Amino acid sequence: MSSQPTHIRIHQYAGLLPGPRFLVTGAVHGNEIHGTQAMAEIMRQLDAGELVLQRGTLTFVPIVNPLAHQLNRREGDRNLNRNLRPPVIAQDFEDRIARVLCPLIAQHDGILDLHSFQGNGPAFAMIGPRNNSGELEPFTQESTESQLAAALGVGRIVEGWLSTYALGLQRRQQRTHDGSRRASLISDPHYGVGTTEYMRSTGGWAITLECGQHLDPKGPEVARLAILRSLVFLGMLPESAVEPHRPSQPPELLQLYDVIDREDMGDGFEREWASFDAIEKGQRIGTRASGEAVLAPSEGRIVFPNVKSQPGTEWFYLARPSDRKL
Repeated sequence: MSSQPTHIRIHQYAGLLPGPRFLVTGAVHGNEIHGTQAMAEIMRQLDAGELVLQRGTLTFVPIVNPLAHQLNRREGDRNLNRNLRPPVIAQDFEDRIARVLCPLIAQHDGILDLHSFQGNGPAFAMIGPRNNSGELEPFTQESTESQLAAALGVGRIVEGWLSTYALGLQRRQQRTHDGSRRASLISDPHYGVGTTEYMRSTGGWAITLECGQHLDPKGPEVARLAILRSLVFLGMLPESAVEPHRPSQPPELLQLYDVIDREDMGDGFEREWASFDAIEKGQRIGTRASGEAVLAPSEGRIVFPNVKSQPGTEWFYLARPSDRKL
């Protein structure tokens, strides 16, 4: 078996005029490589002079989690995109990544984090909360995130991640009784914090772009266009660098409101769900190993249904229309 990676590759382009400090990340989950492939093409274009950075600092981290990438799976020792913070004492490979990644995030004004997902479904963007001064996720960059997400070229935008995760965490804490490292992590109130939440905690703005299903051949192009449109939006590339996104109708905006964990490997879905499939109130979504029906509490959408989730982790999310203005 090959040894664990010992470094992360960071590629940076420093414009000669001042401007935004923009970070683009891929393979935070090692088998999600649409962003990795898109960054390789854009770096080629920058190096060849086909794209010219006008101002600011552009940083690419094409493979954030090299161990998970080497293993061709979502995680190395654990999920890097949960409980992200600089560790006092590193206990696993992802903690060692966090020692490098967290300071890097804090050096930037904003991040575009590129992902993909297990089930079928179209690409979509995830944004942060409304402006607020609360304790969970205080924030002042609502306008920037909303405008940028609308410019990326996806037909759907989702909000409400951290507040929904906190709700699910309360239930998880009630069920967790063992003292393992994994159990302590998934019951930690900080567990919902990943790359974008950490960026917001430093005062920056952040967008997660889910570029499609893991093996979707269109995914790298979705990621490439999103990176270029972000750079144009930020004034770092000329408008001629990419065709602007001019949709015939505004993107659908959804609010996550609940997350349901898998409790047993015997828990199963009623059918093969895709992200954003419509559900009716009372509709059976799945069945617990005990035979208990898992029913939709209200009309809406199912998001991130994961047939491969492990007990004690997210099985699926629920969403409904949002009243947020872009």
